[in-house]
Amino acid sequence: MISSARSADDRLMAATVTLPRHVVHRPFPTETVILNLETGKYHGVNPTGGRMLAVLLERREVRAAAEALAGEFERPLGEIAADVCAFCRELAARGLIDLSQLEARG
Repeated sequence: MISSARSADDRLMAATVTLPRHVVHRPFPTETVILNLETGKYHGVNPTGGRMLAVLLERREVRAAAEALAGEFERPLGEIAADVCAFCRELAARGLIDLSQLEARG
């Protein structure tokens, strides 16, 4: 089970992140609000989640975002990568981000 989770994270690390047209976000001091205009639902993420989202959208590549955040938070890349991957899965499941592969892997 652990190796399949790692494999899923490896694939996710090779993905790019985009914000769908129907999603808007705005940072506030205590949270970032993400609104899905199609559903009318908004989601609040804490300042750490807001920073993760900002870096993901800035860097576009999940791997590049995780590397930048690991340096910023002064934490091991493996730890931050796992957190970023979990965050991406949660946002994607709610239709708040789109994930696409950088390249086809055979």
